[in-house]
Amino acid sequence: MFPFPQSVTPAVRNHMDAHAAFLNDMSKTVFHSFQQMCDLNIQLVQTLVEEGTVAGQQVLKADRQTEIFTAASIRAQPTSEKLRAYQQHFAKLAADSQAELARVTEQHVQNTSRTARALVDEVARTSAEETERSIRTQQEALRSAADPFARPNDAAEPAMRGDGEEPRGHPVAGQGAQQGQGGRPSGSAAH
Repeated sequence: MFPFPQSVTPAVRNHMDAHAAFLNDMSKTVFHSFQQMCDLNIQLVQTLVEEGTVAGQQVLKADRQTEIFTAASIRAQPTSEKLRAYQQHFAKLAADSQAELARVTEQHVQNTSRTARALVDEVARTSAEETERSIRTQQEALRSAADPFARPNDAAEPAMRGDGEEPRGHPVAGQGAQQGQGGRPSGSAAH
C-alpha cells in the first residue's frame, strides 16, 4: 500500500497497512455521517428561512393586529412539526452512523489484531536475539578485560564461542607436539 524502506519488516508493514485501511474506512464513515448531518442542518435552515419570509410577508400585508397574531399562530404549527421531523431525522442519522462505525470496526478488528500479534511476536524475537548478542558481547569484553594478554586463539576460545567447535585453521591439540620439554622447540637438543 505504501512504499517502505527496506529496514521495515513485513510484520510492521502489514500492521501499518491494516491500521491505514482501518483509519481510512473510519474517516470515510465519519465524514459521510458529518456530511449527512450538515445537509440536514442546511435543509432545516432553508425551510425556516422560507417560513420566516412567508410569515414576514403576511405580517407586512396585515392591516389589523388580529391578522398579525393569526398569521404568526398559523406559521407556528408547521414550524414545530418541521423541528420535530428534524429531530427524528437527526436521531436516525446518529443511529445509522453509530451502526456503520460498529460495522467498520468489526470488519477491521480481526485483521488489525492479527497483525498486531505478529508484530509483537517479531519484536519479542528480535529483542531476545539482541539481548543474547549483547550478553555475548559483554562476556567477551569481560574476558578480555580480565586477561588482557590472552590470545583469542587459545584453547578456551571454543568454550567462549559456545558452539563447542574448534576454530578452523588453528590447531589446538597439536601445539604441545611442536614444543619439547621446558618450552624449547623439539628440534633443539638439551645440553
